[in-house]
Amino acid sequence: MIGVYLSGTGNTKYCVQNLCNQIDDSIKTYPLEDEDIVNKILESDEIIFGCSTQFSNIPYMVRDFINKNKSIWKNKKIICLSTMGLFSGDGAGCSARLFKKYGAKVLGGIHIRMPDSVCDSNALKKSLEENVKIVEEANIKIERTAKEIKEKKYPHDGIRWYNHIIGLFGQRLWFYGKSNKYSNKIKIDFSKCAKCGHCVSICPMKNLVNNNGKIESLGKCTMCYRCVANCPNQAITILGNKVVEQVKIEKYLKK
Repeated sequence: MIGVYLSGTGNTKYCVQNLCNQIDDSIKTYPLEDEDIVNKILESDEIIFGCSTQFSNIPYMVRDFINKNKSIWKNKKIICLSTMGLFSGDGAGCSARLFKKYGAKVLGGIHIRMPDSVCDSNALKKSLEENVKIVEEANIKIERTAKEIKEKKYPHDGIRWYNHIIGLFGQRLWFYGKSNKYSNKIKIDFSKCAKCGHCVSICPMKNLVNNNGKIESLGKCTMCYRCVANCPNQAITILGNKVVEQVKIEKYLKK
């Protein structure tokens, strides 16, 4: 078994690594942008696959990766993990349906509520204490889920037929335009930009480039918010016009 994840602000990475470690501390986990990720998937029979939920859908980078590599999923046993700020009828189901389409056996689905990661919006924002509590509750669910998986009792969050209907009519039909392709909405305030290049180095899509000292977007942002959360001068936004909070999982972990 391996864990694979796409994680912007660290929520999904934390959940996948925590779950894998509690199932068996020898399980290795990898980011989706790992250059050798296809071979790592081919070498494993069982995969915990995690990503965030965006408007009741999965990030376009995840859909694109699954579709482009359709031949590698046949006969794989997959547990779909989905992190979310509030609600998703079928976050795990969105990836599960694609995996099934390409011959994988979906063992289960896991929904885990985590601190909202949209750094440039006030919606769903919580106090530090509230977010710490959210992560504590996530840890309890992860511990319980790990015990169930070790007993071959798989959760089915988001992968039943009625979850599909809830997710479809709850958000996806209304907001599909925000998540049906890569985004070109990323904005850089050059009066704040220090041209440090940190955003260029951490983007999973290699969407940001340094063009003679000016950071430019190539129009293939997957809205993971990694650059927004990590820009030292808060110079980057995507959906909003200013950074409300730079959300990082480390802020909500008890020391």
